[in-house]
Amino acid sequence: MTKKTLFRSVAAIAAVLLATTLAACSSSVSGDTITAGKLTIGTGNPAYEPWVIGDKPESGKGFEAAVAYAVADKLGFKKSDVVWVRTTFDEAIQPGPKTFDFNLQQYSITDDRKKNVDFSSPYYTTTQVVVTTEKSKAAGVTTLAGLKGFLIGSQTGTTSYDAINNIIKPTQAALAFNSNDDAKAALTNGQVDAIVLDLPTALYASCCELTGGKIIGQLANSAGGDSFGLVLDKGSKLTAAVTKAVDDLRADGTLAKLEAKWLTSTAGVPVLK
Repeated sequence: MTKKTLFRSVAAIAAVLLATTLAACSSSVSGDTITAGKLTIGTGNPAYEPWVIGDKPESGKGFEAAVAYAVADKLGFKKSDVVWVRTTFDEAIQPGPKTFDFNLQQYSITDDRKKNVDFSSPYYTTTQVVVTTEKSKAAGVTTLAGLKGFLIGSQTGTTSYDAINNIIKPTQAALAFNSNDDAKAALTNGQVDAIVLDLPTALYASCCELTGGKIIGQLANSAGGDSFGLVLDKGSKLTAAVTKAVDDLRADGTLAKLEAKWLTSTAGVPVLK
């Protein structure tokens, strides 16, 4: 056997071993999913921009839709192997069996939620932002203290709602809405003076959804503390693999690229003091 033939034989054996190893890893993860060979991903109903464009996560357009497919790829699933399901925000983080392998709809990682579900490592970190309209009485506010006398609302069960009570501490009880859409409608109709949203959602809402939308500012105490993670069933066999996938996407720069592509720049948003 010549050296050239020997080299080709060794290379062929190595390729077979590599393919076998990758297949074994993929099948191992696949066996832990709700449906073997498929990856079932949950998102909101509806799913909002800029996280999902046009309420069509299957398109892969929007930050979270793109992140979901990037994670799927790291786990060894093709785009055609991904199945999307819809849940409300609250039901996905309640205890009990899940209809998804993981869910993403801007879930902040909190100790309270960890009692019921598993989280991956963070795929995005944001802050909470106060949004109003030019016609609102709150339009001229520039300080945190200036917000205390106004009626402020947000989606129930979110860190945005917690931020109203724990950071702004208004004299009037915060109003809770079933969805961000309901909160934005209430602001438009004058039922509330302002609402609180996560930063990318606030930027999109103020420029593209609200007539005369205006950002009052970021809530300083929430800076760097609101990290979004993928939600999994408590004790899921997939948690470690999904976390590694997210960590790898962060390390290779994919998350940063997707953020730059889909999320509006945060420059020029003042921090309320």
